[in-house]
Amino acid sequence: MAALGAIGILGILVGIGCLICWIIVLIKQFQDAGAVHGIIGIITCGIWTFIWGWMNATRLNIKTIMMVWTLLIIVRLVLQFAFGAGMAYPGMTPTATP
Repeated sequence: MAALGAIGILGILVGIGCLICWIIVLIKQFQDAGAVHGIIGIITCGIWTFIWGWMNATRLNIKTIMMVWTLLIIVRLVLQFAFGAGMAYPGMTPTATP
């Protein structure tokens, strides 16, 4: 159970990192493209912000933030695929005690 706790904490930290990257790019989106694009970025839960960020990464000098955000998304997906079932059903893990 301790391993799932560590993986859970890692998942939370990766999620917080993604949130921070999203907020940084969302602020740039509001500043550069206006309120409509920013609101669309909020409504789409970051998908439009992510796409818009990559489309404008070089021009706005946010390529490093976009690379970090992309890496965090990949890490998050790997964690969810590798440990998602164990985290969803902690009672069914071999280390659980009755």
